[in-house]
Amino acid sequence: MFIKSNYFLALLFLLLISCKEKIQDKNNFVIYQADPKKQNVKLYWKDSQNKILKSIKNLKNDVESRNEKLLFAMNGGMFEADNLPKGLYIENFKILKPIDTLQGSGNFYLQPNGIFYLTQNNEPVISETKKYKHNTSIKYATQSGPMLLMDGKINPIFQEDSKNLNIRNGVGILPNGDIVFAMSKKEVNFYSLAQLFEEMGCKNALYLDGYVSRTYLPEKNWIQTDGDFGVMIGVTERQ
Repeated sequence: MFIKSNYFLALLFLLLISCKEKIQDKNNFVIYQADPKKQNVKLYWKDSQNKILKSIKNLKNDVESRNEKLLFAMNGGMFEADNLPKGLYIENFKILKPIDTLQGSGNFYLQPNGIFYLTQNNEPVISETKKYKHNTSIKYATQSGPMLLMDGKINPIFQEDSKNLNIRNGVGILPNGDIVFAMSKKEVNFYSLAQLFEEMGCKNALYLDGYVSRTYLPEKNWIQTDGDFGVMIGVTERQ
């Protein structure tokens, strides 16, 4: 009787693991993992002529004009009218848009929202906005929201069975310092996107945007070069 009970418990455990894997099938997402210590990860907004890039196509043309190859790109946060970054935006150590600590409607203001940034030593950080402390070592930063994961836990405002479905993308950080970028291929709710980052081992993750989201990842035959964005995130290498 004891052996039979153990058998059924083991079977139940395997079944639960199998169900969990099926919940967030990685095939339902475009995923790119970057090592900022070895790869060139940057935030982009305007080109060398001070013209807003807006689309991944324009970003691709811009980096290629400097003899660089675009390996990966994704919209990097919400934006206001005229493609202005929504909330904090730092590029090359310069604050081009101040932090937004106000309250309001829309996904950006779902609490807590947060900031993804890279330091001069290429260390990635995702911080809740209320915990963010500016310092001169921050090279790139973009504010968005809401936070998907906080210290390994899914944001408690999300509901697993929510019918609020959309194409969504976000960014997370692994314990080894690698950055994970992900965009859903189909409409998902906030909880599902957060769960993906949780299952991949991220401790903190930030939502970037919704239905407007686009990703360029030719190594996985996912090539979207359109878009009408503010901030974009790109990974390049020298030609």
